[in-house]
Amino acid sequence: MFPAPPDPSFPLPRRGFLALSGIVISLHRCDMIEQKRGKARVGISGSYGGLNLGDEAILQAIVTELRKSLPVEITVFSRDAEDTRRRHAVENVVPVREWARTEVLPEIEKLDLYLLGGGGILYDAEARIYLREVELARQSGVPIMVYAVGVGPLRDPAIQRLVRDALWSAAAVTVRERKARRELEDIGLQRDVVVTADPAFLLEPEPIPEDTLKREQMDQGHRLVAMSVREPGVAAPGLDDLTYHGLFANAADFIIDRYDADVVFVPMERRMMDMQHSHAVISQMLFPQRAWVLRGEYTPGQVLALMGCFDFAVGMRLHFLMFAAMREVPFVALPYADKVSGLLDDFGMEMPPISLVNSGRLIAHIDRSWDERTWIKQRIQENLPVLKERAGETNRIAVRLLTAANRSIEPERLGAAGS
Repeated sequence: MFPAPPDPSFPLPRRGFLALSGIVISLHRCDMIEQKRGKARVGISGSYGGLNLGDEAILQAIVTELRKSLPVEITVFSRDAEDTRRRHAVENVVPVREWARTEVLPEIEKLDLYLLGGGGILYDAEARIYLREVELARQSGVPIMVYAVGVGPLRDPAIQRLVRDALWSAAAVTVRERKARRELEDIGLQRDVVVTADPAFLLEPEPIPEDTLKREQMDQGHRLVAMSVREPGVAAPGLDDLTYHGLFANAADFIIDRYDADVVFVPMERRMMDMQHSHAVISQMLFPQRAWVLRGEYTPGQVLALMGCFDFAVGMRLHFLMFAAMREVPFVALPYADKVSGLLDDFGMEMPPISLVNSGRLIAHIDRSWDERTWIKQRIQENLPVLKERAGETNRIAVRLLTAANRSIEPERLGAAGS
């Protein structure tokens, strides 16, 4: 169990800890760290293992930014170890969903810093799963950083208490949306929480095979509109697929008829249900011959590159919308969760929750947004650098924690990122 927080008037621990620009790390752990020159040992835990391209984009960005900043040896705590080894150039992978606590503990004890995140992992259905290793790190004296996580919904009092106690004990807590910080305040967490941004904002496009556009039928000379859907489930408990299939089908037919555009569905979770739900939408369309699903399997960076081929985007999944913004593609979002609403807030855009949208309202919003494409692109251009800077701040906090806790790291090797 996590220790109970002290009196709320003293929200952060004072004794036996070292403060670093609002960050707190264990002095005992500092004494334990091996005093020899070498790499900092960092563990990263989240929803990794090839289920979702957005989560893989997050991991890729975290690893890339850490390696730019200082010499590191990275251990990923993965849901699918083989998939993570195939996708990411990291030194160690732990099959965390298969191993018992006694097997995982030695891997955590080796670390100089344990990163929880990023991504939307702190919600009722799965928070307990991800916090198991946080407790092991706390018991081992390993500094813990909560890395740009999404939070909520947290309605179960037992889970609220678990999250509150776990995050109180962390050396630093960062979240990716303002609404996530408010959610933590609402469950009673009394400590500094820094709002940064999703690490995937720092992802770079990657080359795609030369024949990709031909194979994906994206070279026909028509306008191209990207769409993204998702399955109902624990992360989207109120989503009614029968209703939203009709919404998307009507919207796609309108786009095809009004703008003479082809509609391409971009699956972000191929191993889950994105493919099936995309085809279910197409099956309800009047013009299914003008719509299809991307066939190839791509890395997050390649999907980001492909997004630059589209004239417009309409979708639900957060990282699909982020990728559109990163390529300055005007988009319409259908918020099914606070994280999507938070993205719209960051860009100064509005859209009611999907539960309040019918076909007429969605089509009207798409039509207006199509006419305002130039303005939407300007909003993206104005706000994207701010979000990238905020995303970079998460890494800078991690680097400061590592250099404070591990005196064996040479400061001159850090460069600007560690300053």
